[in-house]
Amino acid sequence: MKDPTDYNVRAVERALEILCCFDDKNPERGVSEIAQVVSLHKATTHRIVTTMVNLGFLERAADGQKYRLGMQLAEMGFQVIRRMDLRREALLPMTQLSESIDEACDLSIYDHGDVFYVEMIQSSHALTISARVGTRLPAACTASGKIFLANLPEAELSTILTQPLRAFTFKTITSPDELRRQLAQIRQQDYAVDNEEFETGVRAVAAAVRNHDGAVIAAISVAGPSSRITPERILQMTGALQEAAHAVSRRMGWMPG
Repeated sequence: MKDPTDYNVRAVERALEILCCFDDKNPERGVSEIAQVVSLHKATTHRIVTTMVNLGFLERAADGQKYRLGMQLAEMGFQVIRRMDLRREALLPMTQLSESIDEACDLSIYDHGDVFYVEMIQSSHALTISARVGTRLPAACTASGKIFLANLPEAELSTILTQPLRAFTFKTITSPDELRRQLAQIRQQDYAVDNEEFETGVRAVAAAVRNHDGAVIAAISVAGPSSRITPERILQMTGALQEAAHAVSRRMGWMPG
């Protein structure tokens, strides 16, 4: 069978590699830097970058020497998010959940070891902690992320746990064995908690959204300052959170046994 990558167009590959070299740590890059990162000749890089600027996929930074991702990408990204049936079906249950517990809640999907947030419902509190739509966070130290990891196939989970687990706070779980034990507990209780593991002073709790096959396709989480989201309150909110997640799951075709 022919390798699907044999059909790749090299010029398109190069353009996409250039787009992918921009991230939160490197939101702006010059042509020489881009060329080095993607292993291209500087002249070739300059032609591709200029083309993408003309089409709106890249734009010049304020200094006029560097480049950053353009608004055309943002528009296309939000088109993808807006057409998601999952997002549309989750809005009402999430709104009802947020109103019932008076806390912000968010909806996320799993993407290559990260949590990608696609919807958020704000609360009435002046102090609210929630992920912005489009934010990407590591899975191993977030409540939603641990929901996804707990439901991954063993081979995929093992691959992830062979990588070093970065410590974001002194409470971050960095031991693969300890994380495995917690994931086993999450599978039993059907919810996950982030106990200030990604950001000090922030707690979150999450529950799984499933499709018609029972596979986990998303997570709904509630987050807030640890002074308000106490361990006792997490236990009180868990039922409402799980019911919201189940409501979205039923809308996605899930039939609990």
